[in-house]
Amino acid sequence: MKKKVIVAGHLCLDITPDFPPRNVRNIGDLLQPGKLIHLNGVTTSIGGAVANTGLAMKYFGCDVSLRGKVGRDAFGTIITQTLKRYGVEEGLIHSDVSSTSFTIALAVGGIDRIFLHSPGANDDFTAEDIDYTEAQEAVLFHYGYPTIMRRMFENDGEELTRMMKRLHEMGVSTSLDLAAVDPDSEAGKADWKKILKETLPFVDIFVPSVEELLFMLNRIRYEELLAMAGGRDLTEFVTMEDLHFLGESALEAGAKVVLVKCGAQGIYYCTAPEERMQDFIAHFDLDSSSWCGQEGFEASYLQEHILSGTGAGDTCIAAFLTALLKRETLENALHLAAAAGALCISAYDSLSGLKPFEEMKRMINEGWQKRRIRSCQ
Repeated sequence: MKKKVIVAGHLCLDITPDFPPRNVRNIGDLLQPGKLIHLNGVTTSIGGAVANTGLAMKYFGCDVSLRGKVGRDAFGTIITQTLKRYGVEEGLIHSDVSSTSFTIALAVGGIDRIFLHSPGANDDFTAEDIDYTEAQEAVLFHYGYPTIMRRMFENDGEELTRMMKRLHEMGVSTSLDLAAVDPDSEAGKADWKKILKETLPFVDIFVPSVEELLFMLNRIRYEELLAMAGGRDLTEFVTMEDLHFLGESALEAGAKVVLVKCGAQGIYYCTAPEERMQDFIAHFDLDSSSWCGQEGFEASYLQEHILSGTGAGDTCIAAFLTALLKRETLENALHLAAAAGALCISAYDSLSGLKPFEEMKRMINEGWQKRRIRSCQ
């Protein structure tokens, strides 16, 4: 079986202020007009799905090629030099007209992260930026964050659908991740129900967050949960009924494996019945009894040293996809995904806290404790 993996899509520079240890319940308790907030410093690292998921998969031992777009500016130089150190800079596309994307991640203990984002060159990424000759040699193509890449969501996602359809018809298994949408932005006004309806028939593995998918498929419930949360983490109030609706909607649209990331709570999962999974099972040489017709919730592992949630969802997905390629059972793949997410939050960047698969397995087998689920049950 071919082993090469291509990770494409959103690429940026992450800038993460280092807040002193504290736990707040509402961001308004911390960020107030005229207030001076002392920081311990700042961490800069490359981010976005291309860097976070792609480099994590390389760390876990996959043969990975990256495809992302940057500007010819200082931030672009930082990203290029960083990827050179990993030996994966060849897939970079350098734009002469757009700046490099950056994200300022506000990671404060006690609440979910807040992102200040400039899309930059990501807005110009199109289906033609994929090297389909290279993709022909890949077993898996993972695309991340079309929700914050203008050409991918405009015109009802025409570019996104065209790209995923072409890859799917080439026999390449496809995976799709999303990112949070600003309701007041152009992306927030896109018809995401229609975009997903057109695109998911060509997506094998769909891995959004619960906030993202609720926003797209059930805006009324999304707003209701936001009101219930009152500035706290929305995932604390999501029910299993909510998750079942989202999972079934994605499966009915065409996806075969669905993971819905629920932040610190864990991961909801569901898979299509065996009659729809046959090509997928054969493609990855998996045990059908483990992977077909499954549904459940994988709680997070407890982590004492929490520094930042930046990249946790991406590294969680990287571990899951790597486990899939290694022909692990679905149960083991979910354990490893949860473990990677827990380890990621022990560092300010997405990679420094990770451990090899064998080390994560040892920690799991030795009784690594799981979080008690508050509402996703």
